[in-house]
Formats: sequence, C-alpha cells, structure tokens
Amino acid sequence: MVSIQSGRMAVPELRSKRLRLRALTARDRDAWFDLRQANAAWLKPWDPTNPLGLRETLSYRQMLRRQRQGAMEGSGFSWVLTLPALNERRPPLIGQVSVSGVQYGAARNASIGYWIDSSHAGFGLMPEACALVVEHCFTTLRLHRLEINVRPENTASLRVAAKLGFRDEGVRKDFLHINGRWRDHRTFALTADEHRGQLLEHIS
Repeated sequence: MVSIQSGRMAVPELRSKRLRLRALTARDRDAWFDLRQANAAWLKPWDPTNPLGLRETLSYRQMLRRQRQGAMEGSGFSWVLTLPALNERRPPLIGQVSVSGVQYGAARNASIGYWIDSSHAGFGLMPEACALVVEHCFTTLRLHRLEINVRPENTASLRVAAKLGFRDEGVRKDFLHINGRWRDHRTFALTADEHRGQLLEHIS
C-alpha cells in the first residue's frame, strides 16, 4: 500500500480489482471541475448548503489545503475514485469518498460520505470503494463506529449502505442543510464488533 504523506497522518492509496482510490492532487484540478460540472444536476439534490444563506467559495488550492490539513490532524480523509483497469496513464476521476468528523479518545467514530459520476452509477463501484474505506477505518485508524447519513429519498445511497451491511438506526429530523433546506436523514451505522472483515468479499 502506497501512502501519500500529509504531515503526521497519511491518505493511503487503496485498491481493489476494479478501483484505485487516492488523494486529490493539484494536477487533478481541471478533471475535478469538469466532473463536478458534468454532474451538477445529478448531485444538486444531495449537496450540502449553508443554512445562513452564505455561499462558501473555496478555490481548488484552498480545498486541497483543507483536505491536507484534515489528514494532517487526523480529523478527515478524502479519496477520489479512478478505474486503473482502463490502462490509461492517468485514469479519469469518477467520484469521491470522504471520512469526516473523526473522533478519537473514548468515541473513535466518524462519518462516511460519497458521490459518483452518473454514468458510472449502478455498477457496484461505490459500495466497492466504500468497502475499501471501511476496512481502512477499522484496521488502520482503529475506529470503533462508522455512520452514513442519507436522505430518505436517495435510493441509490440507501442501497450502498445496505450492501455494506450498515444497520439502520432511524430518522434524524432536520439533520443537515441540503439543497437549500434542512432535511431529514436516515442514519446507518456499523461498529468494529459488527464488521465481518474483508468486506469486499461480502458485497461482490
């Protein structure tokens, strides 16, 4: 496993038969913006917004700096998805998985968020990517609990949580501000004790 060092912590490269997950880099700027623009309508219903009405505009460099700072502090990690099986020198980006709100101490928990290019949805790639991240969180970071929060209308994301074996803990009222309004979310969780190990074998 190759690690891209970022201060004290690292964003490791994670691989499966179909996917390579790695840290976003300065060279990805144009590809990342093109991907987000191409999927703007697809992602808008699920994108977070500022409840105070302020639009946060980060430059790409600022976004990278924030991601690297999170990894350095151990508070958050982010990976972009690529398909190395395409045998291209630099395979295109197709999505992203992030681990945020990492707590250590007595809690040792975090949340997982994800999105994927619409043309690559429905092929089991996102459950595969999240399985790699779950394994990393439980084995390398030694976290105890992971959760995924999904809007009840987001059937594709609900399927990801189900495939990963996350337990449904019910609805949180007005949990996150999404697409201009406070929205209910269903919370799914998995603990290290519930984790069966080698999650990829169970979702394929």
